[in-house]
Amino acid sequence: MKIQPRAQRFTVESAFEVLARARQLESQGRSVVHLEIGQPDFPTPRHICDAAIEAMRAGKTGYGPSPGLPELRRAIAEETSRSRGIPVRPEQVIVTPGAKPILFYAINSLAGEGDEVIYPDPGFPMYSSITAYSGARPVPLTLREERRFRFDPDEFRALLSPRTRLVILNSPHNPTGGILTRSDLEVVAEEARRSDFVVLSDEIYRGIQYEGAGEGEPAGPGGGRDLSITFLPGMAERTVILDGFSKRYSMTGWRLGYGILPDFLTRVFDYYNVNIVSCAATFSQLGALAAIEGSQEPVRAMVEEFRRRRDFLVDGLNRLPGVSCLRPEGAFYVFPNIRGTSLAAAELSRKLLDEAGVAALPGTAFGPAGEGHLRLSYASSLANLSEAIDRIGKFLGARVPR
Repeated sequence: MKIQPRAQRFTVESAFEVLARARQLESQGRSVVHLEIGQPDFPTPRHICDAAIEAMRAGKTGYGPSPGLPELRRAIAEETSRSRGIPVRPEQVIVTPGAKPILFYAINSLAGEGDEVIYPDPGFPMYSSITAYSGARPVPLTLREERRFRFDPDEFRALLSPRTRLVILNSPHNPTGGILTRSDLEVVAEEARRSDFVVLSDEIYRGIQYEGAGEGEPAGPGGGRDLSITFLPGMAERTVILDGFSKRYSMTGWRLGYGILPDFLTRVFDYYNVNIVSCAATFSQLGALAAIEGSQEPVRAMVEEFRRRRDFLVDGLNRLPGVSCLRPEGAFYVFPNIRGTSLAAAELSRKLLDEAGVAALPGTAFGPAGEGHLRLSYASSLANLSEAIDRIGKFLGARVPR
């Protein structure tokens, strides 16, 4: 039987492969500290769970409208208008089971054979995977440590071509925790207006950041400052915002995301929903409505705890032989430089799991530019982070001269 070649262009998320190996070791009685999965370790806030449970008990378990419940779309539009400082109508909002469908819909509706999609490297692996599936050519834009994992404007301009259909931005950034500045976004906006491409702005970690994005920017629900390219003149009309509830509200298993779309894409995305997923779960959407309309204190408390963990982990990593680590500005990952260990990222990641019992991802899981780095999630307790530092320190202490 023949499988279509495009179906074999997909790749997998290494985080789940490392998790499977870690679980296998644990089944053999081994102790493993898990720093590989990008999932908050906080429970979903109680008021969100209560709203979803109440909805289920009230029988709200059937199909809903394909683009999302009207009341949720209205709340998302209002919140987006406040947080981004742009007018958004409910008709521009589409709700999906998780945020990945927005990524899939955007790439496949805008790019195909002969086209090009520029994406960050290192970056979320699905950017290049879904682009390859679409038939377009993935074009990596290197994020450099010396620029705090932001792109070089000249390198960005050099990658643009008449075939560029989509540019993907991610800020706060997975896997580095970097944040784009207004000047970075102005470079992209200027070229988008000149070359007529669309921007996909992945803002799934919005609100999980620790320093402000600049004076005069609207404050986000997590107490941080949201900076979206849609602030800039003419960009709301050519930008797809990808967002969701997984990270900010610790709702990863609820599988609920959404897109804010230019008008010309709303019908196309609705058709994708109809043909692929039908709709997101009704009771999950009512829980999400409670997330938006209810107290934001759980978000603020989580972000403050992430700040403490970030500082603890960065300080600990910088004391290890052969390791140096920038202090990330957002998300809940560190991306330490491990070149001083003389081990490749994949080799060190494997050895740390097998020999030290610490599950971390190699930077190369996020693209070739991730070589020389690891990604560690600090969505784990301070006790676990302390244990991880001790284990990594003992492992490196026997192998790396200070």
